[in-house]
Amino acid sequence: MSNGCSPSDFTPTYSSWLNQVELWFAKIEREVIARDIFTSGPDLARKLRRYINAYSANARPIQWKYSDPTRRVRSNELTATGR
Repeated sequence: MSNGCSPSDFTPTYSSWLNQVELWFAKIEREVIARDIFTSGPDLARKLRRYINAYSANARPIQWKYSDPTRRVRSNELTATGR
């Protein structure tokens, strides 16, 4: 662009796939890292791998649905932040 500004798209924070990644790491921190004492790096890696394997063995797809249609965000309710 001639003025040096680059265009940006508005992505609502609740719709970003990065939120899912952040939730995953927060879950690992709460359920593994904060609850244990590790004697070494390999000890931490072993316990993380054990947690991930147990989690993966019982993984189920997330069902994205609204239980209350009146709480849905409508496009006319969204406003640009100017950022």
